[in-house]
Amino acid sequence: MSFRPLLAGLLLALPLTAVAESPNIEPGQWEFTSTTSVQGDLPIPDQTETHQECIAQGDIDDEEFSFIEEEEGCELLEHAVTVDGLDYRMICRAEGGEANIVGRMDFLGERVEGNVDILVDSPAGQINMTTSMEGQRIGDC
Repeated sequence: MSFRPLLAGLLLALPLTAVAESPNIEPGQWEFTSTTSVQGDLPIPDQTETHQECIAQGDIDDEEFSFIEEEEGCELLEHAVTVDGLDYRMICRAEGGEANIVGRMDFLGERVEGNVDILVDSPAGQINMTTSMEGQRIGDC
């Protein structure tokens, strides 16, 4: 699974807000790992996924470069990008349920790290999910 459609498409891709400089991300081959934990009445074990992808300098310089994937039924409520990170808040609605999503990603040159907190209100009840993610540049593409 690609890092960009993280969380099974709950996230929304929109162009990054223009910043004075490109995000602090070194181009190259990257390895991303995300771990999702679910809190609630259902005993759901943590799920960890790892994958690799190439990020080129042209991707980073592109104003539409984003780590967030577009998904139908989602609305971006807040979106702030700086050289050092990305903060966003959104809501997704589907099948009688609603997910409130708050995310933060820090750009650290050859590393990225972040968290996404998701509160799901569904006919089956409320579910809290937290995904921690990290990425590391592992070499050239």
